[in-house]
Parts: sequence; structure tokens; C-alpha cells
Amino acid sequence: MISVTEQKKFEEVLELLGNFRKLYIIGCGTCTTQLHTGGRAEVLEMKKKLEETGRQVTGWMVIPTACDELTNEALKESSKEISQAEAILIMSCAYGAQTVSAGIMKPIIPAVNTLFIGKETGPESMVEWCLQCGDCVIGVTAGLCPVTRCAKSLLNGPCGGSVNGKCEVSPEIPCVWQEIYDRLNALGMLDRIDKIQPAKNWKASHSGGPRRLVLKEKPEAVRPHT
Repeated sequence: MISVTEQKKFEEVLELLGNFRKLYIIGCGTCTTQLHTGGRAEVLEMKKKLEETGRQVTGWMVIPTACDELTNEALKESSKEISQAEAILIMSCAYGAQTVSAGIMKPIIPAVNTLFIGKETGPESMVEWCLQCGDCVIGVTAGLCPVTRCAKSLLNGPCGGSVNGKCEVSPEIPCVWQEIYDRLNALGMLDRIDKIQPAKNWKASHSGGPRRLVLKEKPEAVRPHT
């Protein structure tokens, strides 16, 4: 899995920076490096462009994985250069940016947009498989998510607009309901497609603030020895 990102337009980055003149740049050695949106080459290119506008880059680094706990150690190691900066320009996904934000009291400016969490389907090819909606329906749709992979997010499909197994929105998009039908049929479970699904329970999604999960303590019988 990979956090799929795209670079913001440089004009938007400048607008977000406002009057900040001294900057520290952070990239990520994992997802944005792979996608060429925030790896070493992109960080250095951003540094050059910012300096051409008269801004000072006090330092830069590419954290191996910006969203993990080792980020705080990397920030400590570069604390001198970071302390000289007025703001931090982040070229990682939103997870990495918020990890940095939690570890340092500096303005955080994102240089990329996080689009979705994607599944790699081939060389430099990613597709969104899960919306993380909190109300999974794939048990009745043959393991395929219509909420994410149907252009209309239909829970009771197909819509009737597909042509030769392709979505009417774009011939590049497979009709997931055609795939669901074919898979259910192959599994001998086609009767499930006749069951009308109720309206989506979006309360389990992003309403009411950030979702949180606290794992219960392991039972004594399976607790590892110390």
C-alpha cells in the first residue's frame, strides 16, 4: 500500500508560505520518493526554486519514512537548522506532515496533496481500493468494494450504464458491478446480488472527529514473557 500524492503548484506553495523567508524542507524516502513528489531530487529542486525567490533554506532532509516514530529522532538531529527556520515545508503525505507537526512547534506548510491510499497494481500504477468508511460491505459483494471502485458508489448495482464491462463515466474504468456479478457467479453465490442493501451508514466514517481504536490488554495466558 502507498500514500498517493501529487505536488501542489509552486504558486500555491508560495501563497501558503506567505511572509516566511527562512525555511527547512523535509521529504520522505518512501511514498513521495517512489511517486517523485517529495524525494531527494524533488526536495533539491524545491530548494533551488525557493532560493530563486529570495528565500533562505536553512537545511533539508529526506526522512526514510516520515510517518513513523523515528521522525522525532531525525528532527532532534537537525534541531539547529530547524530552529533557524521560520516554517517547515513538508514534501511527504499528510500522515508524515502531521507526524512532523506533532513533534515540533513550527508552522507546517504542505507542498503536496494526499489523494488516497492506493494499492500498487503494476510499475508506477496505483488504484484506490478502500475508502476506510468504517462500514464494510464486501462480504456481500464478493470481496470487491463498490463504495470506492464504483464511480457512483452504488450499493445496489449495476446502474445499467456500463458498456462491455466498462463504466459509462470512462472506458478506462472497469465496471466493478460487472466484476462483482462475475465473481459471485463463479463462487456460486449469485443469490447475494438480489439482496437490497440499506443506505450507507456514514456515521461510522469521518463524522464526529477523528476515529480512535484502543486495543484491549492481552490476556495473561498469551502475554509475552519479559
